[in-house]
Amino acid sequence: MDFHILFLLLPLLFQALLISSSTPADVLTQGSSLSVKRATTDVLVSRNGIFSAGFIPVGENAFSFAVWFTISSDPTIIWMANRDRPVNGRGSKLSLTKTGNLVLLDAGRVVLWSTGTSNMSAVKLWLEDTGNLVLRTSELSKSFTLWESFESPTDTLLPQQKLTMDTNLVSSKSQTNYSTGYYKLFWNDENILSLLFQGPDRQISSVYWPLPWLKTFENGRSSYNNSKTAVLNLTGVFSSSDDLSFLATDYGVELYRRLTLDPDGNLRLYSFDMKSRMWVVTWQAFPQPCNIHGICGPNSFCTYDRNFGGRCSCLQGFKMRNYQDWFYGCEPEVKWNNSNETDGFVRVANAEFYGYDRGYFPNRTLNQCEEVCLGIPVCKGFQFKFDGSVYNCYPKIQLLNGHRASSFSGDVYIRVPKVNLSFYEKPNVKETELGCPLESVMLTRAYKKPHGNATLKVLVWVSVVLAAVELVCVTIVLCFLNLSRNGKVDKKAQGYILAATRFQQFTYTELRKATRGFREEIGSGAGGTVYKGVLSDGRVAAIKRLREAHLGDAEFLAEISSIGRLNHMNLIEMWGYCAQGKHRLLVYEYMEHGSLADNLNNANALDWEKRFAIAMGTSKGLAYLHEECLEWVLHCDVKPQNILLDSDYQAKVADFGLSKIQNRGESHNSSFSRIRGTRGYMAPEWVYNLPITSKVDVYSYGIVALELVTGRKPTGVIDSGGTTENAGRLVTWVREKVNGASTIEEWIEEIADPIMEGKFESGKVGVLVKVALQCVEEDKEARPTMRQVVEMLRCHDDD
Repeated sequence: MDFHILFLLLPLLFQALLISSSTPADVLTQGSSLSVKRATTDVLVSRNGIFSAGFIPVGENAFSFAVWFTISSDPTIIWMANRDRPVNGRGSKLSLTKTGNLVLLDAGRVVLWSTGTSNMSAVKLWLEDTGNLVLRTSELSKSFTLWESFESPTDTLLPQQKLTMDTNLVSSKSQTNYSTGYYKLFWNDENILSLLFQGPDRQISSVYWPLPWLKTFENGRSSYNNSKTAVLNLTGVFSSSDDLSFLATDYGVELYRRLTLDPDGNLRLYSFDMKSRMWVVTWQAFPQPCNIHGICGPNSFCTYDRNFGGRCSCLQGFKMRNYQDWFYGCEPEVKWNNSNETDGFVRVANAEFYGYDRGYFPNRTLNQCEEVCLGIPVCKGFQFKFDGSVYNCYPKIQLLNGHRASSFSGDVYIRVPKVNLSFYEKPNVKETELGCPLESVMLTRAYKKPHGNATLKVLVWVSVVLAAVELVCVTIVLCFLNLSRNGKVDKKAQGYILAATRFQQFTYTELRKATRGFREEIGSGAGGTVYKGVLSDGRVAAIKRLREAHLGDAEFLAEISSIGRLNHMNLIEMWGYCAQGKHRLLVYEYMEHGSLADNLNNANALDWEKRFAIAMGTSKGLAYLHEECLEWVLHCDVKPQNILLDSDYQAKVADFGLSKIQNRGESHNSSFSRIRGTRGYMAPEWVYNLPITSKVDVYSYGIVALELVTGRKPTGVIDSGGTTENAGRLVTWVREKVNGASTIEEWIEEIADPIMEGKFESGKVGVLVKVALQCVEEDKEARPTMRQVVEMLRCHDDD
């Protein structure tokens, strides 16, 4: 059997091992072992059923002993023993010897790893409910811990697990290759918790977090501590002795959480959603992945697009050094020796390479900067940047940490042979662009398997059968899509669709029947009309009929799947869709209290407590879209009509991502071909044709927040105190009241919605208004991010 096919089947084999596990215990006693041969049954499971420990396949006939999160939809490894040296699939085992030593035996003979404990009696290995694998004496009167996995983490920190001066997190190479990667979270010599990149050759390394160009106090850190300790708790609070602290977006609720240093070098906090059985990002160090060092390797650039994330590309005239790993970067297609007589320079606009400067030369012309670089034999190019009044020159001895963005003011000049200058000046037609990093690969280390290894053969055949079943399911999905074009739907095939995509696909006839011929309209917008319906299983649904969607079946399904994977308590939940012929419909959960727009003038429905909670919930939902999803979703139409209220008046943002469905491929950068949004809520960028970023949603949110406080629409005539003022925009009116009043109580009383009859908390009103006014600044750079809005409001939520 082709080994490449087997590598593709290994994740299926892993899940088969998990599913077939019989009732294992949480304790391993002295003289006992966990064997690779019996990997399906030799598994420790914590008493709460959340964590498991045993052998998992990591390569061709290669296994590793690990602890994983059992109940997630995809197995999530949280700890691994001896991650860089897997064991043979025959005869290997983890044994707790009679002397009290926990050893990992390769092929039953060679000790690859051990806890180093000995001469101990009454010792047991426990898998605790926290995910900690603990070796301790079992004598109750004097029980003490000999070893624990919490003191030797791999890439993940769990709640209650301390990160100390003696421990660090090291990323894996990829999502499927668990061996040591290129990034490390550690305590540096200045007592600061830092992220370090160390390249494949281990000769180049750099700290990239906290931001290296800022001083310690400018990063909000302090080096004056003597404990070097950091810890995460179950409610989503992370704190460390260098004054670093951050909160999960769902902070305050006790959930299963993990802090993981991912293979791309980003440190992310995840919360587990029990409903979807998936992990959700609730904080990350870098919303913009191109700021992470080494992500694309030498002689390459990382570019960021909110729709596609980070992408790597070689410089013109360069090629990938290793086509299986972007971390190796690029190398010249033609080798040459640097010479100040035969070399020239090629300009790359709006780009930079961070670090590795050979000096700094202020107030230089372009020709002078070229001469500086040519006079340095190891100079590979230079950064030429205007710093306010003069141009400065930064010669580079390495072209690392490359980043291109339209917002950069400086240019990079690459040193190349003059004889090939015209080749390097061509458009980047040979530029290779791939996601960074490249797709994951399995471990290449393998053991030769004996011909008589019947167990492994059985497992291989099980994998083949599982793959065949999956292939049949995919075939049924494709057949189903073909049938749906003709209006004929096989109920059995529909079940496969539901299992494969997590959504139910409805026929147009079903949704027409559910809405009684699209009779009861409950909302309308630029994207389409929303109707109330009752599905065949009795669920009340909101069914949106899109006016236009320029997508085929497969593309529409892909977009729906990606939007549907977004899961947050303040986002509307999608149940299904219809993609039949020209019809495109989306099926959502029904919100009992309709939209915020429907309730703003109802004093009985929205008291001040509910209004502030709606402002908080909306900010959390938008922060999730902007940052926890790597900024790939912009709403572009935040307004009261798109903020829905459930039975408890909890806010849920609706219509997110619909501009992506309706206009896929329209633009792959920060501009749009047409204005989106609603008059009164639109940011100035739309009007002045400026680059569109997540700050347009921040602006719209600010308008909504002011509307929550005042009860006033953003445009038109405003009635105040019995007189009529043609105030124009709501923002102008509020700013005039705030600036013209002598006390905060005075302006709050003037702008607060009169239907609240003074029943509000002045402190919270003041905070919400101040935050809203920051959000509606004309200059987008002066606006906060939605995550910052959440943090500012949260500080006053419990006052």
